[in-house]
Amino acid sequence: MGRKSRDSRRARVAERQGASRAPVPDGTRAATAAFLGWLMPGGGHLWLGRRQKGLVFAIAIPLMFVIGLALEGTLAPFDPSRPLVFLAAFADLGNGVPYLLASLAGLGEGRVVAPTWEHGNTFLIVSGLLNMLVCLDAFDVAVGRK
Repeated sequence: MGRKSRDSRRARVAERQGASRAPVPDGTRAATAAFLGWLMPGGGHLWLGRRQKGLVFAIAIPLMFVIGLALEGTLAPFDPSRPLVFLAAFADLGNGVPYLLASLAGLGEGRVVAPTWEHGNTFLIVSGLLNMLVCLDAFDVAVGRK
């Protein structure tokens, strides 16, 4: 009769190539990739040698952040008494160094009466959340899940 599923072709090839055991993930390397990805969007992927993805992230995410500032969005303050504002501030912080530079430069004051204010806020928040996902992707790449 036929072979059992545990004797799959993939398993036989892996055994022949000596790859029967998966490599042990390096936690320090993964944490460094995630931190570099937060520090500068795309930095973790660039550090891991994924140049094309890293460059796309390094251009797209800061560009979204700058568009949010240009649309007169507000960088949310950390105010624990207002939970949604606090979550928006946490999302803004996900932008890393661009957020810190904008905060230090006094940008992101926003103008509530501006017709583009809500769109600006959306760009700022989404760019931070997207960068957090990119950091998790860099972590997964470093661990070997991708």
